[in-house]
Amino acid sequence: MNAPLELRRVAEDDLQLLEDLTQDPQTTGEFQGCGWNALRRWRRGWQENGLIGPDGGTLVVSAGQDRLGLVNWRRRPTTPAAFCWEIGVVLLPAARGRGFGTQAHRLLARYLFAHTTAHRIEAATETGSLAEQRALEKAGFTREGVMRGIGWRNGAWRDGVGFSLLRTDPPPGPAA
Repeated sequence: MNAPLELRRVAEDDLQLLEDLTQDPQTTGEFQGCGWNALRRWRRGWQENGLIGPDGGTLVVSAGQDRLGLVNWRRRPTTPAAFCWEIGVVLLPAARGRGFGTQAHRLLARYLFAHTTAHRIEAATETGSLAEQRALEKAGFTREGVMRGIGWRNGAWRDGVGFSLLRTDPPPGPAA
């Protein structure tokens, strides 16, 4: 995996990867596994619009021919006249802990600020996901605080940590 990291559109042969990253307990990781749900959602979305639309999208994280995971974003209204993007990154187990998450967050933030009018990008993770918190901070995101009982996973409510990046913040560092 010496090739530069990039975000690319989802191809039909990537759909199994997306399903594994979000449905397979061996692949999702400790903080992503939320049980099986909407098993055909990726295939339906890909058939409908290639997983990119005005309210959000999904891209594959890759390095050359190696597929490493996915990034996604969705529109969240903040006032009647404004919105922000909520983003997420999910990597395959072999890609975790190697700086790819930081790079993927940076690339996605650059993409969204370059191609949309949003002023704010938000991300959140569980309080126990220290690696994801570090990746967000390295990508230029500011920690905003703890959100008590925000997510349900594995039979319990979990606290989360919210982060943001504003268009007026210093630009995210280099992708590599």
